[in-house]
Amino acid sequence: MAKSLSDIKRSLDGNLGKRLTLKANGGRRKTIERSGILAETYPSVFVIQLDQEENSFERVSYSYADILTETVELRFSEDASLSSIYGQ
Repeated sequence: MAKSLSDIKRSLDGNLGKRLTLKANGGRRKTIERSGILAETYPSVFVIQLDQEENSFERVSYSYADILTETVELRFSEDASLSSIYGQ
C-alpha cells in the first residue's frame, strides 16, 4: 500500500484512462462495487467515470485519503500488480 497521499496521487496520475473496479465501504456493513474508467485527478480528489449499464449516475469522486485509510480499494484491469498499491 502507498505510504502517503502524494504517492497515491502520483500512482493514479500514471493510470489515467485505465479501466478499474472500485470497492468502497458503503456504511453499515455494506460494500459497494462499481466499474469504470479513471477519468481525472485533482489535488485532493480523483474522479471515476462509471459504466452506464450498471449505474444510475455517471461519475463518482473520492479523496486520496479514502485509499490511504482503505475505505476505497481500486483494482486496475490491465495490470493486476497494481492492486497491491490500492488496498489489496
